[in-house]
Amino acid sequence: MKKIIVGLLVFPGFQLLDIAGPKDAFAQVKVLSQGACEYEMLTIGTTRSPLLSSSGLTVIPDRTIFDPCPNLDTVIVPGGLGIFDVYSDSVLCDWLKEQSRSCRRLAAICNGVFALGAAGLIDHKSVTTHWMDAAHLSELFPSARVDPDHIHVKDGIIYTTAGVTAGIDLSLLMIEEDFGKRMAIDVAKYLVVYLRRAGGQSQFSPMLEMQGNVGTQVQAVQEFVLENLHLDHTLVSLAERVHMSPRNLTRLFAKETGVPPMSFLADARIDAARRHLEATEQSIKEIAYKCGFDGADSLRRVFVKRLSISPVEYRQRFRTGGSSIET
Repeated sequence: MKKIIVGLLVFPGFQLLDIAGPKDAFAQVKVLSQGACEYEMLTIGTTRSPLLSSSGLTVIPDRTIFDPCPNLDTVIVPGGLGIFDVYSDSVLCDWLKEQSRSCRRLAAICNGVFALGAAGLIDHKSVTTHWMDAAHLSELFPSARVDPDHIHVKDGIIYTTAGVTAGIDLSLLMIEEDFGKRMAIDVAKYLVVYLRRAGGQSQFSPMLEMQGNVGTQVQAVQEFVLENLHLDHTLVSLAERVHMSPRNLTRLFAKETGVPPMSFLADARIDAARRHLEATEQSIKEIAYKCGFDGADSLRRVFVKRLSISPVEYRQRFRTGGSSIET
């Protein structure tokens, strides 16, 4: 059995979901693998007392930063308003520095990155955090490269995430690294969440099974497509972007995702249009051009063909609130 030991730091006022989300995701690996793979998770407190989370629930840590700990493969620092009371504590900073010299991964969820910053661990590193804290993070740690648009950022052994629920995204990334894409997908399905959300945008929900492996040319093409749906993509232009022949890209794409590149593009455009219809007041024409369609008529034809409903009807059924703009 393969076991990975994860330390989850807790402090007064920590965000409960930042440890509960990863704990649930990691715990599911043992269930789905029928005991062949496992994460052993330890909560590690900054004090010797029970710790009250920001939501009012109390956690009794398994260890503290004052106690000997087993060799931790991965250390995760959650966020929460309480981080601003403890992040510059010298004992905590020393503990994090020590962990950075021995662990394989050192991660911070949301504004937990401030603790890594105070320990000098994000200098000249690319990091992210909750969008509300990005400017403050840049001000306090000017040597860090802060990118507030990403869901998570990996730079060497340092992993950082956007706010709150991004801790689950981080966990799925780690599960994929440790036990493969299939396991990560299965955990994501069990949790009813997305395997990867592209950049700072909403994930394209029907595309869970169509995501390339981490760090591959297929994933690079997918990320480019998702961030540039408005461009006039062709199979040739996508292949040229990763210095491959169209035939080879099609072969690799189908092998990793089960669909050819242009099918992925078509599905991505439809799903992006769905998201805009659900959550914005943009006109059908604006949404069409933003998602790469020739115009409103083109978007209508595709919707009726693929979803058996017009964009206007879709918006009326699934709009999250506010008035509809139909032209």
